[in-house]
Amino acid sequence: MDTKKKIVTLAAVKANPKIKALINGANKYLEVRGYTEHGLRHVGYVSNTTKNILKELGYDERVCELGSIAGWMHDIGNCVNRLHHGISGAHLAFQILDKMGMDPDEIGAIILAIGNHEEDYGIPVNPVSAALILADKSDAHRTRVRRGVFDPDDIHDRVNYAIKKNFVVVDKERKVIKLVLFMDHSSSLMEYFQIYMSRMTLSEQAATFLGCTYELVVNDLVINSHRLPNRPSALKLSDSEKNVSED
Repeated sequence: MDTKKKIVTLAAVKANPKIKALINGANKYLEVRGYTEHGLRHVGYVSNTTKNILKELGYDERVCELGSIAGWMHDIGNCVNRLHHGISGAHLAFQILDKMGMDPDEIGAIILAIGNHEEDYGIPVNPVSAALILADKSDAHRTRVRRGVFDPDDIHDRVNYAIKKNFVVVDKERKVIKLVLFMDHSSSLMEYFQIYMSRMTLSEQAATFLGCTYELVVNDLVINSHRLPNRPSALKLSDSEKNVSED
């Protein structure tokens, strides 16, 4: 029996029809359930941001690619059920990546990340999982509101639609990871925390795992810190800061 393993790339994962079908199926299921967008746009954002967080913190190229693969596959468990979708997604990912010939240690790193990205029970357990948590929980934006079905009585729709811009910044010199949001007045910071408080707590844990502190910056105000450092506008990054949500 041939036990030789090969390097499975992000390109190969994106081209896999089974994975694409699971992503699309999960997104359709969540649409029926009334959830915001969880399709190719979301997983593409999470994949890219996970990779770039790791890259900016100095992890090697292969670890960064494992992060991008975990980000692309992290929500496939939603095609089974929303409840514990991280765990079911990890089981699905193991089977698919094993058949693709990925090294078992690399599969282990990815499924640990997928299985621990939910705030209900997840914890950062390796660099890939920590970066995935930070990327996934940062994706709050008006593009996640499904076209034609905005519900003003739905707090998730209101909060996401109010966020005009979002991105993650890594300050490699100060070892700070920031989630930067710009919101209008169609929702409120209080409503944001009704949804995202547990996700921000998990993000703080993830940043700590990566040897960093975590800052939530909303409309240029640092929310989760008693200190308000003298700094330029969040749109004018210093030389040590990198927007990792964009290429």
